[in-house]
Amino acid sequence: MSYSSELIKGTLKTIVMKLLADHKKMYGYEITQKVKELTLDKIQITEGALYPTLHSLESEGLVTTETEFIGKRVRKYYRLSPSGKNKTKEKISEISDFMETMKFLLDIKPKNV
Repeated sequence: MSYSSELIKGTLKTIVMKLLADHKKMYGYEITQKVKELTLDKIQITEGALYPTLHSLESEGLVTTETEFIGKRVRKYYRLSPSGKNKTKEKISEISDFMETMKFLLDIKPKNV
């Protein structure tokens, strides 16, 4: 089962920023594959969703880019800017609080392990 794009849309920036915080720099395809791997295919990010998100983060000054030439190919790497690192912490805190609020609101009981 994979999650709906509707659910993912509101968290995509935070997901990308957290991955960049953990891995220093990544390129687009690498981000999609890492998310797929870490979530056991429950979250699959399309290029159509990822690249507008990356461009938005770049225009907000939260990520920077660098280009590397790999043979004849050009690979664009993304990394968090200093303000992006601070914003990542804020966004993670916000989502954590939101999830707790949703658990309460929807009366979701903790799963027994």
